[in-house]
Amino acid sequence: MSIDGNNATPPSFADAPGAQEIDPRAVAEDLVNRFGPGGMDPRVREILPAFDAPFYQAGLAGYSDAAMRIIARRHGCPICVTEALLDRTLLAGGRGFAKADLGEIAGNVPSAAEDHPLIGQIMGSDPNEMAAGALKMIEQGHRSAKTYRDMVKDGVDGPTGPLQESFAAIDINLACPVKKISKKARGGHWLSEPAGAIKIIEAVREVLPANTPVTLKLRRSFDDTAEMQENFYKLFDAAYDIGIAWATVHGRTVQQKYMGPSRWDPLRELVRRNPERIIFGSGDVWDVNQIFRMIGYTGLAGVSVARGCIGNPWIFRQARDLLAGREPRTPTIAEQREVLEQHFELALAVNQRTRDPELHTSKNMRKFGIKFAAHHPNSEEVKRAFIYVKSLEEWGKVLEEWYI
Repeated sequence: MSIDGNNATPPSFADAPGAQEIDPRAVAEDLVNRFGPGGMDPRVREILPAFDAPFYQAGLAGYSDAAMRIIARRHGCPICVTEALLDRTLLAGGRGFAKADLGEIAGNVPSAAEDHPLIGQIMGSDPNEMAAGALKMIEQGHRSAKTYRDMVKDGVDGPTGPLQESFAAIDINLACPVKKISKKARGGHWLSEPAGAIKIIEAVREVLPANTPVTLKLRRSFDDTAEMQENFYKLFDAAYDIGIAWATVHGRTVQQKYMGPSRWDPLRELVRRNPERIIFGSGDVWDVNQIFRMIGYTGLAGVSVARGCIGNPWIFRQARDLLAGREPRTPTIAEQREVLEQHFELALAVNQRTRDPELHTSKNMRKFGIKFAAHHPNSEEVKRAFIYVKSLEEWGKVLEEWYI
């Protein structure tokens, strides 16, 4: 589902009375005082040592390929998530890896040296398909495609041979408000059918090695009815009992899709009721201040940054600034140009297998250029210029005209 235009509410504050009065600097300082440099809950670092700050880049459909992830990492993002890879796509021959890959490794394996640690997100409808798909992700196709497909009907066994360690964890997507396929639930629809979701979590957790963390992406409920709120808690509690490392809970319901404000008060109540569990949150985190206000308001271990980091990798640098006691720095024109050049170069590498890599990359990068333009003093003119880019040469002309 698209998260742009008429399908999504423009950036606005979350529904969280009093949150906007919270001082983000004070929250950052408190985190460092409690947990040391970086401000990350030590329970998280025990699971993934490189996860050293209380924020990460979410998986974003149509955006969070290796190019976007590497740019985010270069600006201080400690960990990233792939966009949701459909289990059936993975099992059909591995084409789903293309969206997690720099494009330069045979077999579409996510192996870029800079793109670690990486969490692979998977979404689907059938427990056996999800388990086989998750196993294929961590094995990176160690066995034949047919073997993984046969596992769906014959039973999924554990990993064989050395693991490639391309994915530091596997994240199960039970949040995205996608449509049902042939009346089968996937994504956020599982919140209305918790028994089926629990079977998926059990199947994935059982097939993966004990030292491979399994995490969960959820929304706060399917809708605001009492029945669906009860379903959420049933699923949430079962997931931790099964052995997930943590859950990231979005402050909107599934029925809201991307419309209207997220609510942070259910996240605060969730943390209050479950102090022993690691919980992350997301929803209406549009700038660095909202990262720390969400943490300060809710008590969450950290924040997943989604639409707020599209065209804005500096949000992660600014968060690092606050944690280090520095004033957050806005990007200069020269820094913006450098990132735009780097992002295009990386995106071109991602798209090398397309029929016309340069044309494909130029068209795909328009949506990023439009978002990057928001940081420019002449944002509207720059935005219009990026809309008409059709080649690397035209991309360069925009930079020469506006980023000097």
